[in-house]
Amino acid sequence: MSELSQQVKVMVEPFYLDGDSSMTENRFVFGYTVTIRNDSEQAIQLLARYWKITPGNGQVQEVRGEGVVGEQPLIAAGEHFRYTSRAVLDCAVGVMEGTYTCIDNATQTTFEVPIKPFRLASPLHVH
Repeated sequence: MSELSQQVKVMVEPFYLDGDSSMTENRFVFGYTVTIRNDSEQAIQLLARYWKITPGNGQVQEVRGEGVVGEQPLIAAGEHFRYTSRAVLDCAVGVMEGTYTCIDNATQTTFEVPIKPFRLASPLHVH
């Protein structure tokens, strides 16, 4: 992992969206708010995302795409970017993890920022 990768911090706060979920249809909707903090001394830009979603049934889903929520945000040194998105699972628990592909604006070097695994669980399935 590069030094710059270590200076970009990702914090995720997951939550359950009861009103959008349906236990009878095996549809469990989770929101998550992500804060990406740039603790480096140069501006970076988030170019792409990769998510690995592992529901409790073990059927892994992978999601790749440009940016996040329709944006490729530029995050200045010492600043942060926050967004909220969602994931739909067919079971009440799961785990998400992934990476962001970013670019150092000064050197035009791309690097990966890991997103640590976090748990998705409906309130009835929290242990």
